[in-house]
Amino acid sequence: MEKNVSIPSDILEIEGFQISPEFTFPVFILLLLVYSTLLFSNICVLILIIKEKSLHQPMYFLFCNLSMNDLIGNTVLLPQLMAHVVSTKRFITYNQCLLQAFQSHTFGSACHMILVIMAIDRYVAICQPLRYSSIMTYKTVIGLSASAWGVSLLLVSVLIGLIVRLPRCRSFIQNAFCDNPSLFKLSCEDVSVNNTYGLFFTVLLFVFSIGTITATYIRIALICWTKKNKELNNRAIQTCASHLILYLIMVWSGFLTIILHRFPNYPDLRKIAYILFHVVPANLNPIIYGLQTRSLRDTITQILKRKAVIST
Repeated sequence: MEKNVSIPSDILEIEGFQISPEFTFPVFILLLLVYSTLLFSNICVLILIIKEKSLHQPMYFLFCNLSMNDLIGNTVLLPQLMAHVVSTKRFITYNQCLLQAFQSHTFGSACHMILVIMAIDRYVAICQPLRYSSIMTYKTVIGLSASAWGVSLLLVSVLIGLIVRLPRCRSFIQNAFCDNPSLFKLSCEDVSVNNTYGLFFTVLLFVFSIGTITATYIRIALICWTKKNKELNNRAIQTCASHLILYLIMVWSGFLTIILHRFPNYPDLRKIAYILFHVVPANLNPIIYGLQTRSLRDTITQILKRKAVIST
């Protein structure tokens, strides 16, 4: 039986990925390309929305929240992951591990909350078009955004706070990154409170986001069905398709990560699923919205045309 002996050292070792030497460089290049792509695309979208006055609308302000969240969440994860891919010494301090877990879980919960607000925005725009400007004011959007971040930070702060209270008897992270389960497994004490709150946190987040988004989309579908207006239907498809695609990708990758935590025989698959949860929505986010959102697409086209004229 393992003794409950506290370990004073602040240095933790991370398991990482077991990669063959011949695949180390290709994997590093792949991760570098993925990170560079999401940095470039999300930063470009943020600059475009900030600079172009025609895009100073509630929907694009919410979109900025999504891009900022993607940048922060992946910057915490990917650079360190790339360093551990090419290094045989995979160490991290306990405080750095806590920070990575905090920001990683904040990324996940903020994704849910921001996409919920975006669904509400789409509902008002389609079902209450004449009242949209009076309902979705800048004050309302800023308040909703602050609430999304505030709720996410509060829930995750409690999650990480429950980990900090635990004494550690191990110093090996059985993962490629730091998250809630990996951290509380460092303790030999009773972690039932951590498990219970972690389950409550996950269920609350998923039920709230799935329930709210399902309700808004059912309402939008009913409005489109009853009015039988071709222009309304086209607008609903155009504005909702990108949002729904992103949400479904995020939910299914999140579900896969949670489920695989219950199957310790598939550690590498769990690690890959968690990374995909971070990088896939972050890379697809600006691409899908850029292609599906007419105003954003038209603005990009106009800028490219202006540059082409200047260059000639």
